[in-house]
Amino acid sequence: MPAQGVVHPEPPDGGWGWMVVLAAFLQSALVFGVIRSFGVFFVEFVTHFDELSGRISWITSIGIAVQQFASPVGSALSCHYGARPVIMAGGFFSGLGLLLASFATCLAHLYLCIGLLSGFGWALVFTPSMASVARYFKKRRTLATSLALTGVGLSSFAFSPLFQLLVDTYAWRGALLIVAGMSFNLMVCGALIQPLTLKEDLSCPAKAHPEETCWRKLSSLFGLHLLSHYPFMRFVLAITLVNTGYFIPYVHLVARARELGFTEYQAAFLMSMAAVADLCGRLFSGWLGNCRAFRLIHILVTWTFLTGIFLLLIPWGHSYPLLVAISLGYGFSSGALSPVVFSIIPEIVGIADIFSSMGLLQMIESIGGLLGSPLSGFLRDVTGDYVGSFLAAGSFIVAGGFFLLTMPNFSRCLLPSVALQEPGTKAEAGEGTPLAAEGPLSVGVIGSENCHPYKVISEAGLVS
Repeated sequence: MPAQGVVHPEPPDGGWGWMVVLAAFLQSALVFGVIRSFGVFFVEFVTHFDELSGRISWITSIGIAVQQFASPVGSALSCHYGARPVIMAGGFFSGLGLLLASFATCLAHLYLCIGLLSGFGWALVFTPSMASVARYFKKRRTLATSLALTGVGLSSFAFSPLFQLLVDTYAWRGALLIVAGMSFNLMVCGALIQPLTLKEDLSCPAKAHPEETCWRKLSSLFGLHLLSHYPFMRFVLAITLVNTGYFIPYVHLVARARELGFTEYQAAFLMSMAAVADLCGRLFSGWLGNCRAFRLIHILVTWTFLTGIFLLLIPWGHSYPLLVAISLGYGFSSGALSPVVFSIIPEIVGIADIFSSMGLLQMIESIGGLLGSPLSGFLRDVTGDYVGSFLAAGSFIVAGGFFLLTMPNFSRCLLPSVALQEPGTKAEAGEGTPLAAEGPLSVGVIGSENCHPYKVISEAGLVS
């Protein structure tokens, strides 16, 4: 267990970090595993409240959007108070929202309880836990992130049929009560997060200049200075487009299968198969990133395009075996995509800004999470089926892949090697962060001597 007050020169790449990975594994399972399996409740809500699919879709979309939009709050609180109390508070709010939702008498109650309250709790849990994993690891960061996010795949595999069984046994109100009890365990997971002080933290603006105004400190805590970091903002725009279509299968794939005439358990089994493939994809992606045979940005683009293509193929899956095959392909590629998104952020902005950068990314990409599922539901209500919904979802993800192609020096080199170093700095082969140079130029390290894609003029705030 790390000693508090000790300044570590670099992430320990192990030790208590593996307990942090375990905590993040359980947290990702109880946050996104629940969100991904909510399609089972979607069908029940449509029947019970006699509402259109578009209106029911707002429940999950509001929850995802609030989780992402409020992430800077969780990041700022974690910077100030530490990740542990913030995550524990988030676990309480997420469980409380689901508990109150079980007593809902109208759709507005579900919007408020699941969408706003649980969504806010998820915001306090997910971003600080993933940022904590990134702070504990450097050489094994992609592998550790992948292992932490495998909780999503395992829980999605287990939760879809489990939730269907709970709904059949206790109705949707009783099922929500049990899911709420599961979510309260997030508080236990938060207790495993131990503080870690890195040498690079001492150079961050909020700690280096304690005499700064309150506004400057708030700006640093919420990562507003990153709004002028053009490579990071370009990356954020790409992920926002990806996020618009990413969650649609987890809301509407069950309904699509039921629309084609398959049974409710066959439909739930699709999500379970996608979850198994998702788990395999995350593990494979972690291994691929850890072996450093390819640059992370190239790996990310590959998985992004494959995810979009499989979504575009869903409308053609009329037979059950074909729909299972497409679901497996989508699950594998979308699962492989997620850990790379989080592990590449320190290479763009540096480890000292990891909390604020992840919070800002989650906040901006919430626009996609908010609009994606309702747009899918609206297209279904207009056209009478889910064909247009999945075509739109795949198109958004493919568009995000094209935006990733515009990252600085994307095609400059193919393989990472020894990175360009400033005097007095260190760089690992194929890995690095925007280094805090003494002069006006700070070089972000990804690639070889002739391939350093993120050059940041730190004092002027300009990016080339």
